Parts: sequence; C-alpha cells; structure tokens
Amino acid sequence: MSLEKRLEGKVALVTGGARGIGKAICARLAAEGARIAIIDIRQEVAEATAAEFTAAGFEARAYAANVAKSEDAEATVAKVVADFGQLDILINNAGITKDTLMLRMTEEQWDSVMAVNLKGTFNFTTAVIRPMMKQRAGKIVNIASVVGRMGNVGQANYSASKAGVIALTKTTAKEFASRNIQANAVAPGYIITDMTASLPEAATEAFLKIIPAGHGGSPEDVANVVFFLCSSDSDYVTGQVINIDGGMLM
Repeated sequence: MSLEKRLEGKVALVTGGARGIGKAICARLAAEGARIAIIDIRQEVAEATAAEFTAAGFEARAYAANVAKSEDAEATVAKVVADFGQLDILINNAGITKDTLMLRMTEEQWDSVMAVNLKGTFNFTTAVIRPMMKQRAGKIVNIASVVGRMGNVGQANYSASKAGVIALTKTTAKEFASRNIQANAVAPGYIITDMTASLPEAATEAFLKIIPAGHGGSPEDVANVVFFLCSSDSDYVTGQVINIDGGMLM
C-alpha cells in the first residue's frame, strides 16, 4: 500500500476552515501533505483550530478575515503567500444562513447572505488568481449547495447566493483554464453538522424522505470529494458541480 501524500508541498487556503465542513476539508488536505491556511472571521477561533492541527503534526496557520470585504481578502492572500511562499489551492467554504420566507425576508437578511456567500467567494477568487497565474497552476473549489440548483422554501437568499456561486465557478473555469487553473464546485445536500443538528425533528425527517440513501452525509463525505478536486487526478476537470447528497437531486 502506497503511503504517498498526494498534496505534499502544496499550500491550501480554506475560508471558514475552523469549523464544520471547512475543518473537515482542512483535515483531509493536511493528511495528504498540504500546508493549511485557516481563515475565520474570528482570530481566536482560527487559532484554536490551527493549534489542533499543529499538535497533530501538521503545518497550519490562522488568519482572521471578513470574506465580504475585498480588502481583507487581498491582505490575507498576500500574507499567506508571504508566510508560505506560494498558494496552490483555494477552498471558498465560508458561508452563512439567515432563513425565512421570502415575504418576511428583510433587505439586511438578503444582503448579508449575498455578501458572505457570493461576494466572499468572488473576493477570494480574484485575490488568488494573480499568484496562481504567476505559478501557471492552481485549484479553486467552491462550496455551493444542492439548494442552489433546486431552490428551497425559506432560503431565497441562501439558494440564490449558492446558484451565483455555481455560475461564478463556471465563469472562473472558462476564463482561467488556459492558465492551468481549474475551478470546480461541490454541492452538498443534507450534511450532519452543528447547523443541521439544530433543525426541528420534522424538518430532518422531511429531508431524509427525499434522500434515496436514507441518511445524511458527513463533513468527511464532502472533504473526500474536495480532495479529489484538489489533486492531480482532476487536472482535466474544470467548471463542474458535483452533488454530495445521497441522491437527493438527480
């Protein structure tokens, strides 16, 4: 059995990397040899997660940034490149929800979700493109959602933001394929995290009824597919969206 680490020598920046799906992605990439830049809006949260990885023998550093602010994205990417000497992988994972029915949704609820989920993805993508173009190589993986493809009651802002992430992914792929930069997205379905664990039992049961697999996924299920899209195995894959949903959306 080969003990080769597929991402040895690579540097990965993961927004929202301190918890949940983002933390699972960091763990998977680190296990494959990547050095990890963990981004969270709160420095102490990012540092706590980075300390866990460091204690486990991985190289990880913490950075505080509000992904919705372009100046934060630019400054953070510049710091990561200065600290690690390169940047090979970007995972746009940071996201928020402010769910309510459309007729009750406020402008603030709409704008804040769009700012983090969609604008944040744009901000970090444009910030990493120049160093990746200089290297003539790069992997960008955006965390979308199945509701960005199917819509969902009470999630007009979230589903619209994730649909935008999917369109942005495809445009990024088309604009930078000639520079050997691949951009793809994953669309998780019902993934068991702290967020979904707080859902009412009736809502959980409704989700499970439409999942052919009959159960929710784990953050590691998402991380495994993200790893594939970060590895050399996906060098001829770009502009794609892979559902991770147990068959919920076919």
